[in-house]
Amino acid sequence: MIQAAQIREHMDVVGSDGGHVGRVDKVMGDEIELTKLDIAAGLRHHMIPITWVEMIDDDTLRLNLTKDAAKAAWRTKH
Repeated sequence: MIQAAQIREHMDVVGSDGGHVGRVDKVMGDEIELTKLDIAAGLRHHMIPITWVEMIDDDTLRLNLTKDAAKAAWRTKH
């Protein structure tokens, strides 16, 4: 299981299909906040659960969902 301490700011987040989901801004509890300064994220903060992370490869978080599934299920931070 992935631990929050393994996740660092500015890591790329990709879906299981290799599609770009976003970049890590910070970890908040058991969620990862994605940076809003990312066109793919619609210039808004989104939250994804750490449980979605399948593996960490260098500076990339690979999710256990496809890019589209992750974007359909992420939570928009208001």
